[in-house]
Amino acid sequence: MTDLYQSQRAMRNMRRAAMQRGVIAVLDVGTSKIACLILRFDGPEQIRESDGVGSMAGQSSFRVIGAATTRSRGVRFGEIDTMQETERAIRTAVQAAQKMAQVRVDHVIATFAGARPRSYGLAGGIDLAGGPVSEQDVASVLAACDVPDFGPDREVLHAQPVNFALDNRSGLGDPRGQIGNRLACDMHLLTVEASAVQNILHCIKRCDLELAGLASSAYVSGVSSLVEDEQELGAACIDLGGGATGLSIFMKKHMIYADSVRLGGDHVTSDIAKGLQVPGTTAERIKTFYGGVVATGMDDREMIEIGADSGDWEKDRRTVSRAELIGIMRPRVEEILEEVRARLDAAGFEHLPSQQIVLTGGGSQIPGLDGLAARILGQQVRLGRPLRVQGLPQAATGAPFASVVGLCLFAAHPQDEWWDFDIPAERLPARSLKRAFKWFRDNW
Repeated sequence: MTDLYQSQRAMRNMRRAAMQRGVIAVLDVGTSKIACLILRFDGPEQIRESDGVGSMAGQSSFRVIGAATTRSRGVRFGEIDTMQETERAIRTAVQAAQKMAQVRVDHVIATFAGARPRSYGLAGGIDLAGGPVSEQDVASVLAACDVPDFGPDREVLHAQPVNFALDNRSGLGDPRGQIGNRLACDMHLLTVEASAVQNILHCIKRCDLELAGLASSAYVSGVSSLVEDEQELGAACIDLGGGATGLSIFMKKHMIYADSVRLGGDHVTSDIAKGLQVPGTTAERIKTFYGGVVATGMDDREMIEIGADSGDWEKDRRTVSRAELIGIMRPRVEEILEEVRARLDAAGFEHLPSQQIVLTGGGSQIPGLDGLAARILGQQVRLGRPLRVQGLPQAATGAPFASVVGLCLFAAHPQDEWWDFDIPAERLPARSLKRAFKWFRDNW
């Protein structure tokens, strides 16, 4: 656990150094596209006082000065499948964004879907020596949380304090400076498969870039698509990507649960390609222009021409009705939403005060999806678009760019995590030099 703590701290320091230099890149490694934005920060970081723990790491205003998107290659289910192809696609996107921004970047913050995320709720408490709660007390209570044995093949991606309690007062955002006798904390821990993280780390290194941060796609999509009231009262964000569907639940402005379904828009395209016996590119075009999930009486009469180039004139001039296309798409979309509902039920989503569901990501653009989702999930459903970010090109303001816009907000206003605090010496390994220094300082 200490190795992970040190590596995450190193990434935080890199992010801070990149922000002081004024330029950093954010990279969304998706199954259908790889998007890169270059951010320029205006002025030094300033600490916000209002939002509590969420902003201990400080914030800074920024604008997008470079943007590029390329077709993703070598990524399946949100995880890297072919290293060389993914490396080429990342290089293409980063170089195009650098050319537009006319600046070179060395540090990137990346996001990815998939990697089978798993959520844990941890709790810890310490007795205080009296006096106001200090930064060191917050570090001690976070270190006192019992970390479950999640196995050697998984890594912690997020470890965020979501609630503090001081004596009998719970729901505190930031306990520092307040006086009490016992401090308790609830922490949300998100683990992912270690191999997926190592692959993305290795791929970015091969592109001559340094990784300054890593975030779950489900988390950053929720940050950009949920409005403030939804994050406060309780809402779920469903990010329908190409190879995986991310799911995150927010409460009191903190993520309290995240998961991923290994199905997405590419599976719908694949069903169309097999059902109509057309190439994948033609299936994607048909899905984009004519797709839907709710059939009406008109759809039997609306014919879609399948323009192929196989050389057989009869075969290339085939037509299908839109009702037939909807009949192919709807079962797969229903399967994805049924899987999402199973995850929401397992997380206890029905116990939240507000049960708003927000659909975002490229797959959410299928006409009629919000009505079908409301029937299957049984809650209020709306389509979410990412927040407007200064300098963002018009082409990158739609739902497919929710995760990369959320990553911009994550880069500029990161929520504090466990590794943003100095780990107490008693939690360090026994043979640590730092522990020896602390013993000398306290006893001489």
